[in-house]
Amino acid sequence: MNRCFFVLLLIFTVLSCRNDDKVESEIAKIPLDISVERFDLAFANASAQDLPKLKQTFPFMFSSKYEDDFWVAQMQDTLQQEIQTEIQKAFKNFKTETDEVTSLFKHLKYYFPEFKTPRVVTVASNVDYRNKVVVTDTVVVLPLANYLGDTHYFYQGIQDYIRKNLKAEQMVVDLAENYAQAFIFQKQRKTLLDELVYAGKQLYFKDKVIPFKTDAEKIGYSQEQINWAKANEENIWRYFVDKELLFSTNSKLPSRFINPAPFSKFYLEEIDNESPGRIGQYIGWQIVRAYMENNDVTFKQMLTKSTKEIFDNAKFKPRR
Repeated sequence: MNRCFFVLLLIFTVLSCRNDDKVESEIAKIPLDISVERFDLAFANASAQDLPKLKQTFPFMFSSKYEDDFWVAQMQDTLQQEIQTEIQKAFKNFKTETDEVTSLFKHLKYYFPEFKTPRVVTVASNVDYRNKVVVTDTVVVLPLANYLGDTHYFYQGIQDYIRKNLKAEQMVVDLAENYAQAFIFQKQRKTLLDELVYAGKQLYFKDKVIPFKTDAEKIGYSQEQINWAKANEENIWRYFVDKELLFSTNSKLPSRFINPAPFSKFYLEEIDNESPGRIGQYIGWQIVRAYMENNDVTFKQMLTKSTKEIFDNAKFKPRR
């Protein structure tokens, strides 16, 4: 019996991989040529005489609240010049990032035919790790000072768990997360389970639109952290169930298990010291993955499903 089960599992896995390969082949053929506009370089190399042309080319980059004198002063500001210099050192060549953004947009176009490709513009602004990228219907703004590498001196004083993701490899991950928030439908999140499933939808969204990234990169963990999460999946789930947390509306639970933090707060010293933050996001991810594996539902349909529908039909069994 066990042998038959494993043979069937192997067949299913092979067929699933073939289907994934077919989808990726179709996505790769989508005609899409992204040209990232380096506004950071244009502004860095501009003089006061170039300002009218810059404003004409990039009108959305110049707030009408400020007169031209303000922008000229910005060109001459020593801190602005330092930011521009450091960005130019880190991003002499933007090919890898352009290729990744292009792949993301192709995946979005495949799964959401209504998606319209926006302009993509890079800027040299102050570090703002709370708003690492800006996405609108027509323009994507990539503030490159947020991606200079976790050891960069600009990030001194920023906590390690935040600083470790301030690197170029995470740029397309942050962009995908912004699009996930735009495409996912979710009613008001009241319980911890609501939070788990919403986070799980976001991470599964990344599975589909940036499959070239590792699981660790998608969730913003180190490889050691993702390994810890996998090894402790059953214990984490048992804790949530035994403590009756899933349907709790305690407002402190998101800060313990969902929101960015140096570690998750089980209030168990031996676990807290080892656990990565946001472990609830990881568990929600596995619930949504289980739901998609065990139900005949499209990716797009899943994004609109309720917490109850997903949880009741996921048949989720934590990894032992």
